[in-house]
Amino acid sequence: MDAGNGHWIDQFEGLKSLPNDLREALIAGSKVVDVPEGTAIFEPGKSADNLLLLLDGTVRVQQKSDTGREVFLYRVHAGESCVLTTACMLAFEDYAADGVAETDVRAVAIPRATFDDLAGRSSVFREFIFKAYSRRITDLFTLIDDIVFQRMDVRLAARLLELAEGDVIRATHQVLGTELGTAREVVSRILSEFQRRGWIEQRRGEIRVISRTALDRLARAAKER
Repeated sequence: MDAGNGHWIDQFEGLKSLPNDLREALIAGSKVVDVPEGTAIFEPGKSADNLLLLLDGTVRVQQKSDTGREVFLYRVHAGESCVLTTACMLAFEDYAADGVAETDVRAVAIPRATFDDLAGRSSVFREFIFKAYSRRITDLFTLIDDIVFQRMDVRLAARLLELAEGDVIRATHQVLGTELGTAREVVSRILSEFQRRGWIEQRRGEIRVISRTALDRLARAAKER
């Protein structure tokens, strides 16, 4: 994808209505970058120098506690931006979490100078930034609510359904524990119970969903209370 033709702008609903002069300024002041899977895109203590708008792939954002436990915060998908980066750029603060490319990623990197210029000149650009910020903050409040109030088996059932590609989840117990902010042993115990009930089958490095209906019923039950 060529950044010069500006077609990437149309992947972001909030940027489509930028006037031509600002579209040209955004294109000229940014560049398309490719990031290999597994690359650390940002980490605690680093400054936020570029806002990334994802064109392809996913970025996983997580935070590590003082005890070393990793807590999954959110994923950034194609057509989205990273709210943590936005917050750090607006507040001139360093990152307090990690961002890792879960897949090969292609993104548009908007340097601070271009970001500041467009945020100051364009109400359309500001609305794009703050709408994305607002949506993600809502997601984070939902995450906090789940961690505090939802049973772990309910959360795990919901996460398995979210991560399933067809009927297969390619994730270790450790990865699922990180996703849910709990210990691997807790995940292993609940998965063993799901398998005993005939809802899933466990294989090395993957989990196969046998009864999507049962997992969905468990995930929905808590929400309907």
